[in-house]
Amino acid sequence: MKITVTGSLGNISRVLVEKLVARGHEVKVVSSNADRAGDIEALHAIPAIGSVEDYAFVAKAFEGADAVYLMIPPNPRSTDLKQYIRTVGEQYAKAVQANEIRYVVNLSSIGAHDPDGLGPTGANYFVEQKLNALPAVNVLHLRPGMFLTNFLGVIGMVKHQGMLGNNFDASVTFPLSHPRDIAEVASQALDTLSFSGKQFRYIVGDEKSGADVAQQLGSAVGKTDVRWVAFSDEQLLNALLQNGFSEQMATVYMIEIGMALRDGSFTEDLQKHKAHVAGQTSLKEFANEFAMAYRSN
Repeated sequence: MKITVTGSLGNISRVLVEKLVARGHEVKVVSSNADRAGDIEALHAIPAIGSVEDYAFVAKAFEGADAVYLMIPPNPRSTDLKQYIRTVGEQYAKAVQANEIRYVVNLSSIGAHDPDGLGPTGANYFVEQKLNALPAVNVLHLRPGMFLTNFLGVIGMVKHQGMLGNNFDASVTFPLSHPRDIAEVASQALDTLSFSGKQFRYIVGDEKSGADVAQQLGSAVGKTDVRWVAFSDEQLLNALLQNGFSEQMATVYMIEIGMALRDGSFTEDLQKHKAHVAGQTSLKEFANEFAMAYRSN
């Protein structure tokens, strides 16, 4: 089959492309970075270089595809990330319809059940609804939680300060997902096209509290005193800005998600749909990956 994959060669898309090519599919990879073309070709895939904000480019990239994998890449330059997500998602839906594509796997997020959800979740709800409105198109929405691999970004804090944290306290439990689990579910769906109608699937390998995360990651690197720190929204925002995040990226992808975890709105639908959950990688398994990165850092 011919499959178009958006998301360049990110943590999910690279693994997805490798799996689909290995299964004999012709894969086209959408990337905004021309420097990625060589890497894409090295995976025996076809590069399509352009902006997902350019509808004409997106429609051309989808041309001839039997199926597409959709993800909306973060845009640190955007002054309104939620509107950016809605705009790109709407263009994806339009391009799917224009090219008469019948199978779509869409990377959404936990929380996308709520039209007024905090962070990117309300915008992801909008995108899901746009895709669900397409007649005769089979759509599978993947809803992961917080990426385990994001903890690799706090290795320095664990190593030098013996702490990690977020804008919620150590008792709050949150869903954890590994990008490779997302890629596996997406690759199986695109390889077999065994889904029909409009469906969603949560991709969650584990659910742990902040205290659990601090204890297991700390133990994996031989530091039994690592603690989880609950920062205020303002403290976390200032720290993220100092580390190079734009205010929009920090607010939408970090601050507001923490707020939704605090009030329970982020995970309320997940708790109702345990039968729709995939994902295998536990925090304990990821801790080994964290420890390897910690030692080489």
